[in-house]
Amino acid sequence: MTIKITLDGGKVVTAHMGRHTIKTDQPIMGGGTDTAPAPYDLFLASLGTCAGIYIQGFCEQRGLPYQDISIDQTMVWDPIARKMKQIRLDINLPEGFPEKYKESVIRAAELCAVKKTIQDPPEFVVSAREK
Repeated sequence: MTIKITLDGGKVVTAHMGRHTIKTDQPIMGGGTDTAPAPYDLFLASLGTCAGIYIQGFCEQRGLPYQDISIDQTMVWDPIARKMKQIRLDINLPEGFPEKYKESVIRAAELCAVKKTIQDPPEFVVSAREK
């Protein structure tokens, strides 16, 4: 898979992936115009949305309603180490959700490919070349 990244002026950077474009910007205090999420915010959101699609798939396979399920994602920042200390996903299940599936929903969320990539990171190779 190849994603084309373009630098579009100001603080706007766009990812072009097949038929999709994902625009990013920086907040005003970071010199941007805040017209789109910052790249780091998209990265964080990808964790929760990835967990969400796994939960939805789990529910669909069992004929369980998922429309009223939501996830609260909380990030705990360590100011001394200057890094994310914990990312917490709290899955909000609707009233009457079958008790026997609660642990399975958690396990489904934990299958998220984004989470797995962070836990076992790939090698990063950065190069520069002239067009």
